[in-house]
Amino acid sequence: MDGMALGKDYATQECSIARALEVVGERWTLLVIRDALYGVRRYNDFLVHLGIPRAVLANRLQALTAEGILEKRRYQESPPRDEYVLTDRGIALWPALRALGIWGREQLGGEPMRTFWHADCGTELSPHGTCASCGTLVAVRDIDMRPGPGLAADPADPVSRALLGPRRLLQPIETEQRGPA
Repeated sequence: MDGMALGKDYATQECSIARALEVVGERWTLLVIRDALYGVRRYNDFLVHLGIPRAVLANRLQALTAEGILEKRRYQESPPRDEYVLTDRGIALWPALRALGIWGREQLGGEPMRTFWHADCGTELSPHGTCASCGTLVAVRDIDMRPGPGLAADPADPVSRALLGPRRLLQPIETEQRGPA
C-alpha cells in the first residue's frame, strides 16, 4: 500500500454501498447475520459455530442490535439470558447474502454447502430467489434450507450438527446442549 492508510470509515463516499458497509462491512458481521438467518439465536451457539473471539462476537452483536438488524430478547430471567433475533431490517439482507454466497461458489469454487427451496411447492430457488414453479419471489420465512453436496457429513460442533438436516430459515435451532448465553 506504500504508506497509504485505509480509512476507518466511508464518510467521504457518496454511495449506498459505502453506507451499507458502514453497518455490515466489518469482518464476521455477515457471518453472524447468516447464522441468524439459519436460526442461530444464542450467544454460545454463535460462538461455537463461528469460532469467533468472544470480544469480537459481543461487539458485533451489540452493533447489529444498535443498528436494528438484530433484536435482543430475554428468554430466561434467572440467571438472565438473552437471544438475538433478526428484525425485518436484518431479514432484508437475505438477497445480498445469497448473492454473495453464489458469487463465492461460482468465482472461487466449491460445492454448495446448502440449497434453498420454496417450502410450499418443493422447488429449488433460482439464484435470484424466485420459484420456477410459482414464478414468485419467495419470502425468507417460506424458504427451506437443505444440505448440499459440499457440507461436511459429521461436523464437530453442535450448531453445525443441528444444521445438517432440512429446516426452515429463521426457525430457532436446538443444539444438543445449551451453554451459557
